Amino acid sequence: MPRAKRNAAPDWPREIHRVLRANGVRQVSYVPDAGHIRLIELCRADRSMCMVSLTSEEQAMGLAAGGWLGGERSALLMQSSGVGNCVNALTLVTHCAVPLVALVTMRGEWGEFNPWQVPMGQSAQAVLSAAGVKTFRLERAEEAAATVEAAAKLAFDANAVTAVLIAQRMIGTKTFGETR
Repeated sequence: MPRAKRNAAPDWPREIHRVLRANGVRQVSYVPDAGHIRLIELCRADRSMCMVSLTSEEQAMGLAAGGWLGGERSALLMQSSGVGNCVNALTLVTHCAVPLVALVTMRGEWGEFNPWQVPMGQSAQAVLSAAGVKTFRLERAEEAAATVEAAAKLAFDANAVTAVLIAQRMIGTKTFGETR
């Protein structure tokens, strides 16, 4: 008797890449992050996208503004601990109505081992909202495409800054040197 196929979890990084591409995102900035590694690889392999590795998340605000002035759409890939690094720089994109989609892998939540990740992980959504960023929460892989699509439409149709907070439970808990 044939074995039933198990439904595999959706490949949410591939779905997010597809949505970014469909929405004309050509500039993707990022601070290297294990939670985003698959999405970074997909974007890097996409010849229509320019990948910019950052030393700090705040640099993405100037890149997004310059890209927008040049007719390009931007996305930022970062970890929740980076939210605190870009608070002041967010004023550039929020007050100048520069559209930007930030995809934020959350830390300080599900099974966190590093106490240094907890404060910003627990306050990232409130901090972003206070800075004028429209936030969306992504808890389930099968909702990745729809959630990122909603954030991209709001960003690019209304010249807004949006952030999709990707739950730590989706990316897996981390230990030193590995993800579980």
